[in-house]
Amino acid sequence: MAEFVPVAPFDLVIFGGTGDLAQRKLLPALFHRDSDGQFSDDSRIVAVSRGEMEHAAYVDWVREALIGRIDGEFDEKVWSRFAQRLHHVQLDLADGDDWSALAAPLDAEGRRTRVFYLATAPSLFGTVAGRLDAAGLVDANARIVLEKPVGHDFDSARAINDAVGAVFDESQIYRIDHYLGKETVQNVLALRFGNSLFEPLWARGAVDHVQITVAEDIGVGQRFDFYQRTGALRDMVQNHMLQLLCMVAMEAPASMHHDDIRNEKIKVMRALKPITAEGVDRVSVRGRYTAGIVDREPVAGYAEEGGTRDAPAEADTETFVALKAEIDNWRWNGTPFYLRTGKRMARKLSEIVFQFKPVPHSIFGEQPLEPNRLVLSLQPEEGVQLTLMTKEPGPGGFRMRSLPLNLNFPDAFSVTYPDAYERLLMEVLRGNPALFMRRDEIEAAWQWIDRIIDSWASRGVRTHEYMAGSWGPTDSFVLLDRDGRRWAQPV
Repeated sequence: MAEFVPVAPFDLVIFGGTGDLAQRKLLPALFHRDSDGQFSDDSRIVAVSRGEMEHAAYVDWVREALIGRIDGEFDEKVWSRFAQRLHHVQLDLADGDDWSALAAPLDAEGRRTRVFYLATAPSLFGTVAGRLDAAGLVDANARIVLEKPVGHDFDSARAINDAVGAVFDESQIYRIDHYLGKETVQNVLALRFGNSLFEPLWARGAVDHVQITVAEDIGVGQRFDFYQRTGALRDMVQNHMLQLLCMVAMEAPASMHHDDIRNEKIKVMRALKPITAEGVDRVSVRGRYTAGIVDREPVAGYAEEGGTRDAPAEADTETFVALKAEIDNWRWNGTPFYLRTGKRMARKLSEIVFQFKPVPHSIFGEQPLEPNRLVLSLQPEEGVQLTLMTKEPGPGGFRMRSLPLNLNFPDAFSVTYPDAYERLLMEVLRGNPALFMRRDEIEAAWQWIDRIIDSWASRGVRTHEYMAGSWGPTDSFVLLDRDGRRWAQPV
């Protein structure tokens, strides 16, 4: 077991403490960090939910949730310690219950770090912040964590930020995007700014284009109602994909200080060329999956997953988006960034591909030369791959072949990588907001996304069907083909 210095004593309050996110991600992440000795003995975890649940019943519920999600043998000694931290408080956030019950399990003197994690609907963010303030639970040691999405457009995001910001200082607000906690995303900083090799090549002069793919093999499932209101552009592009774009496209920050990093990211966001109604047909594709085969199993289409729920065809919700984004600045002018994300695609995959420009002249006759590519793999396995042209060994001619230099993180490092939520929760407890989104980032992202949504509406851009288990609709391949390019074959 790794040796860690425990963080200062804390009270962590999870609103939505018996919900899906708490069950799948937050509680397992906290258990893993506790198992590595990162929590002081008197730190507490308080779950807030609407349902009545006795303390013993809640502890049993957490145990069952963890056993189903902890890799390897369930450590009873760690569980005994973890169980002592747990508390449950019943509150109906929408009905204005008496919040004095929430204060009971918390440090009354307010000397310890107090974190409020809002795993709730965004419409409740401002309400919860206001009621925490009214209950006297907000002080200089308090922090609030907002789950995505923060709003559904620029106006709603600004309203939420205003409401939360009226109670909490910006330095106390942590807007979470779990992609920023992934090891490879963090390694972008090390790769770019810790090696002199890449910086001269990380620009329009050497890079032909960049591709960012976030593909999921699952369907919308139980999130059907959410998707009907949201769609893939709001759900994935506005946060995950734009954050990845900013990380790989930004200039070198002055330091690793959180504001230095976020200052460079917002410059990229503000330099994004607006996608207008005049050109939206040529630089964007909307898709919706139909029935198909995933992992050799037949799966239903999007409309069928809605079951008896209202899924009118005129809603035309997209489960796939492909975009051609351009950054109007000195480094990237003229270099396209192609983004694609979708549900029910061929496999689960998140990667960033830098394709470099071809050699200006080949001395090898008719042999095709593949362009060099730098591939940053985020999931399912994390790693870095650089493809190079090399001569095949042996007699019989000069034959060229593209081969990778491969840094596979699980093979290279004999450590178990924490889940992104583990890293992000620890950064909240340490008070480091570098991996979280600032207000101006959120609002700038929504402004860019809102232009696309408005352009789709004004031009009547409809979704194109794609079969589940494929890599998206045909038009997404045409998007690159117009520019004489193609999507990289996933590694």
